[in-house]
Amino acid sequence: MNRQTALSPRPPAGVVRPDAAGLAPLVGLVVDGLTSDHSRRAYGKALADFLTWAGAQLDAQGQRLPFSKALVQRYKHYLQDLDLAPSTINQRLSAIRKLASEAADNGLLDPALAAAIVRVKGVKSGGRRAGNWLTRAEAQALLNKPDPSTLKGARDRAILAVLLGAGLRRAELARLAFEDLQQRDGRWVLPDVLGKGNVTRTVPLPSWAKAAIDAWAELANLKAGRIFRAISKGGQLAGEGLTPQAIRDVVAGYAGDVAPHDLRRTYAKLAHRGGAGLDQIQLSLGHASIQTTQRYLGLEQDLTDAPCDRLGLRLEYEQGRLPGVSG
Repeated sequence: MNRQTALSPRPPAGVVRPDAAGLAPLVGLVVDGLTSDHSRRAYGKALADFLTWAGAQLDAQGQRLPFSKALVQRYKHYLQDLDLAPSTINQRLSAIRKLASEAADNGLLDPALAAAIVRVKGVKSGGRRAGNWLTRAEAQALLNKPDPSTLKGARDRAILAVLLGAGLRRAELARLAFEDLQQRDGRWVLPDVLGKGNVTRTVPLPSWAKAAIDAWAELANLKAGRIFRAISKGGQLAGEGLTPQAIRDVVAGYAGDVAPHDLRRTYAKLAHRGGAGLDQIQLSLGHASIQTTQRYLGLEQDLTDAPCDRLGLRLEYEQGRLPGVSG
């Protein structure tokens, strides 16, 4: 079944209602086109919230307002009134732009109307958001919080150890299996971590993180399959894995408003302060751009102590002859 057949019967191209009978069938097409599980959840929620809000917007005759640039602009102001972060608002607007493009591709919206919606600008940030990270003392204290004598505590300590020690995303951590642990060049690594854009990378694992995994595996009597598993309220293993949302809940249980991605930033920050090269941090994190890694670290260019000042080179010239001056 092709995309257009799945959505028929359809109204004439042009105006479409942002409700269950209009745009809702397109949400699945927008979400399915994304590669990240996190992005699929975020875009799905963003579009569901938008359609709920839009369905309640009526004109003077009590009719629902059409999907248009004016409606999206109104929604943008609504989100700003909620005092949401600019990044949150921009992500929601991005989802709506994709929805407009999908509607035009499927003949449900005039391409000119879709193009106008796509041109709705995002919200400017008051500054560059570098994110949150923990100090070394805070990270150490967090790592020591779980009780490793209990099944849940041993698992949670291993989760925190891998997040802090390898800088993985929570979805990457949820997919980890015992078979992924390998030794290369005399150290433990995760050789085929699948990240954003289906890019794989090798991530070195510190010995203390491997020790935390081993302690959890021994207590849980696990040797194969997914490393991290759900635990029932009775303290027993439940299921064959753990969801990314469950990992977020584990971190929140010990760190409050600190998110798993903040531990990823902490990994980058502590590694850089410890002398790790920026390029090696980039490779471990799986960033396509070095600029992304720099934002994680909150780095700014320092012109007072520039790299060119540390090259150790100089011009040599004959006595009595100044550099750059011909004889």
